[in-house]
Amino acid sequence: MSRRTRVFVEGLTVHVTHRGNNKTPTFRADADYQTFLWSLRFVTVKYRLRVHAYALMSNHFHVMVTPESATGLSRGMQSLGRRYVRYFNDRYGRTGTLWEGRYRTALIVDERYWLTCLRYVEMNPVRAGLVEVPESYRWSSYGAHAFGEHDAIVAPHAVYEALASTADRRQEAWRQICAPPLPTGQLDALRKSIVGGAVIGEPIGVLDGRTNCNIQR
Repeated sequence: MSRRTRVFVEGLTVHVTHRGNNKTPTFRADADYQTFLWSLRFVTVKYRLRVHAYALMSNHFHVMVTPESATGLSRGMQSLGRRYVRYFNDRYGRTGTLWEGRYRTALIVDERYWLTCLRYVEMNPVRAGLVEVPESYRWSSYGAHAFGEHDAIVAPHAVYEALASTADRRQEAWRQICAPPLPTGQLDALRKSIVGGAVIGEPIGVLDGRTNCNIQR
Protein backbone atom coordinates (compact mmCIF):
# COMPACT_ATOMS: atom_id res chain seq x y z
CA MET A 1 0.00 0.00 0.00
CA SER A 2 1.37 3.42 -0.96
CA ARG A 3 1.90 6.05 1.68
CA ARG A 4 -0.56 8.89 2.06
CA THR A 5 0.48 12.10 0.39
CA ARG A 6 1.59 14.86 2.75
CA VAL A 7 1.21 18.44 1.58
CA PHE A 8 3.12 21.42 2.92
CA VAL A 9 1.90 24.90 2.01
CA GLU A 10 3.79 27.80 3.50
CA GLY A 11 1.76 29.58 6.18
CA LEU A 12 -1.01 26.97 6.46
CA THR A 13 -1.74 24.99 9.61
CA VAL A 14 -1.83 21.20 9.73
CA HIS A 15 -4.01 19.12 12.06
CA VAL A 16 -1.81 16.24 13.23
CA THR A 17 -3.05 13.14 15.03
CA HIS A 18 -1.34 9.97 16.17
CA ARG A 19 -2.93 7.01 17.92
CA GLY A 20 -1.45 4.24 20.03
CA ASN A 21 -0.90 0.93 18.25
CA ASN A 22 -4.00 -1.25 18.61
CA LYS A 23 -5.44 1.53 20.80
CA THR A 24 -2.69 0.98 23.36
CA PRO A 25 -2.55 3.70 26.05
CA THR A 26 0.25 6.13 25.21
CA PHE A 27 0.01 8.09 28.46
CA ARG A 28 -0.34 6.29 31.78
CA ALA A 29 0.82 8.83 34.35
CA ASP A 30 1.29 12.57 34.77
CA ALA A 31 5.00 12.14 34.09
CA ASP A 32 4.18 10.74 30.65
CA TYR A 33 2.10 13.76 29.65
CA GLN A 34 4.75 16.09 31.01
CA THR A 35 7.56 14.32 29.17
CA PHE A 36 5.63 14.37 25.91
CA LEU A 37 4.95 18.11 26.22
CA TRP A 38 8.59 18.78 27.04
CA SER A 39 9.60 16.83 23.94
CA LEU A 40 7.02 18.66 21.85
CA ARG A 41 8.41 21.98 23.02
CA PHE A 42 11.92 20.84 22.15
CA VAL A 43 11.06 19.89 18.56
CA THR A 44 9.05 23.08 17.98
CA VAL A 45 12.19 25.10 18.61
CA LYS A 46 14.61 22.81 16.78
CA TYR A 47 12.49 22.29 13.67
CA ARG A 48 10.74 25.68 13.55
CA LEU A 49 7.21 24.52 14.19
CA ARG A 50 4.52 26.86 15.50
CA VAL A 51 2.11 24.84 17.62
CA HIS A 52 -1.23 26.59 18.09
CA ALA A 53 -3.19 23.92 19.97
CA TYR A 54 -2.92 20.44 21.40
CA ALA A 55 -4.83 17.84 23.38
CA LEU A 56 -3.22 14.73 24.81
CA MET A 57 -5.70 11.91 25.29
CA SER A 58 -5.03 8.55 26.94
CA ASN A 59 -4.24 6.70 23.71
CA HIS A 60 -3.67 9.45 21.13
CA PHE A 61 -2.94 13.13 20.66
CA HIS A 62 -4.01 16.08 18.52
CA VAL A 63 -1.76 18.98 17.53
CA MET A 64 -2.43 22.00 15.33
CA VAL A 65 0.89 23.16 13.90
CA THR A 66 2.17 25.53 11.23
CA PRO A 67 5.57 24.38 9.89
CA GLU A 68 7.97 27.05 8.69
CA SER A 69 9.69 24.76 6.18
CA ALA A 70 8.75 21.90 3.87
CA THR A 71 10.63 19.33 5.97
CA GLY A 72 10.08 20.75 9.46
CA LEU A 73 6.94 18.81 10.30
CA SER A 74 8.18 15.42 9.16
CA ARG A 75 11.53 15.82 10.88
CA GLY A 76 9.95 17.20 14.02
CA MET A 77 7.39 14.42 14.29
CA GLN A 78 10.02 11.76 13.72
CA SER A 79 12.16 13.25 16.47
CA LEU A 80 9.18 13.57 18.81
CA GLY A 81 8.16 9.97 18.20
CA ARG A 82 11.63 8.57 18.79
CA ARG A 83 12.19 10.58 21.93
CA TYR A 84 8.87 9.72 23.51
CA VAL A 85 8.87 6.03 22.57
CA ARG A 86 12.37 5.63 24.01
CA TYR A 87 11.22 7.26 27.26
CA PHE A 88 7.96 5.25 27.39
CA ASN A 89 9.61 1.88 26.71
CA ASP A 90 12.33 2.51 29.30
CA ARG A 91 9.81 3.59 31.91
CA TYR A 92 7.47 0.63 31.45
CA GLY A 93 9.96 -2.09 30.55
CA ARG A 94 8.61 -2.66 27.07
CA THR A 95 10.03 -2.89 23.55
CA GLY A 96 8.80 -2.23 20.05
CA THR A 97 6.44 0.27 18.54
CA LEU A 98 4.03 2.44 20.46
CA TRP A 99 2.25 4.33 17.69
CA GLU A 100 -0.11 3.02 15.02
CA GLY A 101 1.78 3.52 11.75
CA ARG A 102 2.58 7.06 10.61
CA TYR A 103 1.00 10.12 12.12
CA ARG A 104 -1.98 11.52 10.19
CA THR A 105 -2.32 15.02 8.83
CA ALA A 106 -5.06 17.25 7.44
CA LEU A 107 -4.18 20.62 5.93
CA ILE A 108 -6.42 23.51 7.01
CA VAL A 109 -6.89 25.81 4.01
CA ASP A 110 -10.02 27.65 5.13
CA GLU A 111 -9.92 30.18 7.97
CA ARG A 112 -13.49 29.30 8.93
CA TYR A 113 -12.36 25.75 9.63
CA TRP A 114 -9.28 26.86 11.54
CA LEU A 115 -11.39 27.89 14.55
CA THR A 116 -13.61 24.83 14.11
CA CYS A 117 -10.56 22.60 14.26
CA LEU A 118 -9.20 24.46 17.28
CA ARG A 119 -12.51 23.97 19.03
CA TYR A 120 -12.55 20.29 18.05
CA VAL A 121 -9.08 19.73 19.46
CA GLU A 122 -9.54 21.54 22.76
CA MET A 123 -12.99 20.09 23.44
CA ASN A 124 -11.84 16.50 22.93
CA PRO A 125 -11.55 15.74 26.66
CA VAL A 126 -15.15 16.86 27.21
CA ARG A 127 -16.53 14.81 24.31
CA ALA A 128 -14.58 11.79 25.60
CA GLY A 129 -16.20 12.18 29.03
CA LEU A 130 -12.90 12.74 30.83
CA VAL A 131 -14.05 16.07 32.29
CA GLU A 132 -17.27 18.05 32.39
CA VAL A 133 -15.66 21.37 31.45
CA PRO A 134 -12.51 21.86 29.33
CA GLU A 135 -10.69 23.98 31.91
CA SER A 136 -10.60 20.94 34.21
CA TYR A 137 -8.33 19.07 31.80
CA ARG A 138 -4.63 19.69 32.34
CA TRP A 139 -3.24 18.30 29.10
CA SER A 140 -4.62 20.64 26.46
CA SER A 141 -4.09 24.20 25.26
CA TYR A 142 -7.60 25.32 26.24
CA GLY A 143 -6.36 27.24 29.29
CA ALA A 144 -4.09 29.38 27.12
CA HIS A 145 -6.88 30.41 24.76
CA ALA A 146 -9.75 30.64 27.23
CA PHE A 147 -8.00 32.11 30.28
CA GLY A 148 -4.64 33.43 29.11
CA GLU A 149 -2.65 30.83 31.03
CA HIS A 150 1.03 30.83 30.12
CA ASP A 151 1.91 27.91 27.86
CA ALA A 152 5.38 27.88 26.36
CA ILE A 153 4.24 25.54 23.59
CA VAL A 154 1.37 27.62 22.22
CA ALA A 155 2.18 30.09 19.45
CA PRO A 156 -0.29 32.85 18.47
CA HIS A 157 -2.24 32.64 15.22
CA ALA A 158 -3.90 35.45 13.28
CA VAL A 159 -7.31 33.74 13.15
CA TYR A 160 -7.53 33.45 16.93
CA GLU A 161 -6.08 36.93 17.41
CA ALA A 162 -8.83 38.35 15.18
CA LEU A 163 -11.54 37.27 17.64
CA ALA A 164 -11.19 40.56 19.54
CA SER A 165 -8.91 43.54 20.00
CA THR A 166 -7.72 42.64 23.52
CA ALA A 167 -6.55 39.44 25.19
CA ASP A 168 -9.37 39.48 27.76
CA ARG A 169 -12.02 39.82 25.08
CA ARG A 170 -10.46 37.08 22.96
CA GLN A 171 -10.48 34.74 25.91
CA GLU A 172 -14.11 35.55 26.69
CA ALA A 173 -15.04 35.05 23.05
CA TRP A 174 -13.30 31.69 22.98
CA ARG A 175 -15.10 30.49 26.11
CA GLN A 176 -18.42 31.44 24.51
CA ILE A 177 -17.53 29.71 21.25
CA CYS A 178 -16.64 26.51 23.08
CA ALA A 179 -19.70 26.50 25.34
CA PRO A 180 -22.09 24.69 22.95
CA PRO A 181 -21.10 21.33 21.43
CA LEU A 182 -19.89 21.17 17.86
CA PRO A 183 -22.68 20.43 15.35
CA THR A 184 -22.76 16.82 14.14
CA GLY A 185 -21.94 17.81 10.58
CA GLN A 186 -18.75 19.59 11.60
CA LEU A 187 -17.70 16.70 13.83
CA ASP A 188 -18.21 14.22 11.00
CA ALA A 189 -16.25 16.36 8.55
CA LEU A 190 -13.32 16.72 10.93
CA ARG A 191 -13.27 13.02 11.78
CA LYS A 192 -13.30 12.10 8.09
CA SER A 193 -10.40 14.47 7.47
CA ILE A 194 -8.42 12.75 10.23
CA VAL A 195 -9.07 9.24 8.90
CA GLY A 196 -8.53 10.09 5.26
CA GLY A 197 -5.82 12.72 5.56
CA ALA A 198 -8.04 15.15 3.67
CA VAL A 199 -7.83 18.90 3.32
CA ILE A 200 -10.05 20.79 5.75
CA GLY A 201 -11.94 23.51 3.92
CA GLU A 202 -12.15 24.40 0.25
CA PRO A 203 -8.77 23.95 -1.47
CA ILE A 204 -9.79 25.23 -4.89
CA GLY A 205 -8.30 28.65 -5.51
CA VAL A 206 -6.58 28.72 -2.12
CA LEU A 207 -3.44 26.73 -2.84
CA ASP A 208 -2.88 28.49 -6.18
CA GLY A 209 -1.70 31.72 -4.59
CA ARG A 210 0.81 30.11 -2.23
CA THR A 211 4.47 30.59 -3.04
CA ASN A 212 5.82 27.51 -1.31
CA CYS A 213 3.96 24.27 -1.84
CA ASN A 214 5.58 20.88 -1.29
CA ILE A 215 3.99 17.45 -1.69
CA GLN A 216 5.53 14.43 0.03
CA ARG A 217 4.68 10.77 0.20
